[in-house]
Amino acid sequence: MEKKQYTIKDIAKMAGVSAGTVDRVMHKRGEVSEASRIKIEEILKEIDYQPNMFAIGLAGKKRYTFVCVIPQYQKDTYWASVDEGIMRAAKEMHPFNVMVEHIYYEHSNRESYREACEKVKDIQKDGVLIAPNFREDTLKIAEYLNEEKICFAFIDVNVEGTGETIYIGQDSHQSGYLAGKILMRGYTRDKEIALFMNNYKKSPCEVQMQRRLEGFMDYVSQWCDHSNVHEVLMDEADNVEETLDAFFKTHPNISLGIVFNSKIYKVANYLKEHGLKIPQFIGYDLLLKNVDLMKEGYITYLIGQRPGMQGYCGVKELVNKVVFKREVQSVKYMPIDILIKENIDYYVEIE
Repeated sequence: MEKKQYTIKDIAKMAGVSAGTVDRVMHKRGEVSEASRIKIEEILKEIDYQPNMFAIGLAGKKRYTFVCVIPQYQKDTYWASVDEGIMRAAKEMHPFNVMVEHIYYEHSNRESYREACEKVKDIQKDGVLIAPNFREDTLKIAEYLNEEKICFAFIDVNVEGTGETIYIGQDSHQSGYLAGKILMRGYTRDKEIALFMNNYKKSPCEVQMQRRLEGFMDYVSQWCDHSNVHEVLMDEADNVEETLDAFFKTHPNISLGIVFNSKIYKVANYLKEHGLKIPQFIGYDLLLKNVDLMKEGYITYLIGQRPGMQGYCGVKELVNKVVFKREVQSVKYMPIDILIKENIDYYVEIE
């Protein structure tokens, strides 16, 4: 049986109030008595009222602007996928008078991130999507957005306790813990483990890596002699090959390895060029370079975190909250996808 379509006038009649009162309750604006609000909300729940979103878009005179603050990127990279998701959501929401603007910053560059956050203040906006990088600067922009009563969402990594409307991304600690559980299946006491990390692992811009590392070590500490764990700190400004040359010269028999970000291809390329392999090697993100090296056998596992879906859901959830006045969950965790070469060709992040 086709579901009945209720109008605001129908609901007003059922509640014994004016249509204007129903409109104010539905859009959370204006003064309404507590008794009327409760009565109207009960009726809306009872009839499972779903507003005609297309009609809202056509009838609404207001234009909505959502600002997206994300790192600069190159083609076929993690952040390129995030932006593809953002733009897909923007295209879908365009009929509802939704516009998306970008502010880009240089990842791991505090001054660049700070400038991007300051630019947010100069733009007329109804919501903000942020890929946070430095905690202290994120707290400052969050304080401003809270004072202005502007909804904002975090993607990729969460900065808790800032009053954020929603976080969309993986549980970083749990992701690292799962990586440990996968990798340690091949562990015996005679095997050595290499942790390949950025040299500035304690930098405030490396929250994501720190949480993954903590989760990984939480699992490893249950099963492994820590003397067999080696940290390999690679500074992108230096010659990575020299760092790896020095490491593998003194540790030629590494059996297990992990890279805590999308740049596992750097180590895998080194292994390929030098005729080496790490039998069990795990890293993050489905970059084309990573996927190719997995198919060639130099990477065993990749953990996908659905960057395109993060960007897409970030915009959609803000639009749901601001434009359609819907309640949204405060946390929307992305799946922790485990990919191997046998299933990588069948993986679809978002349709």
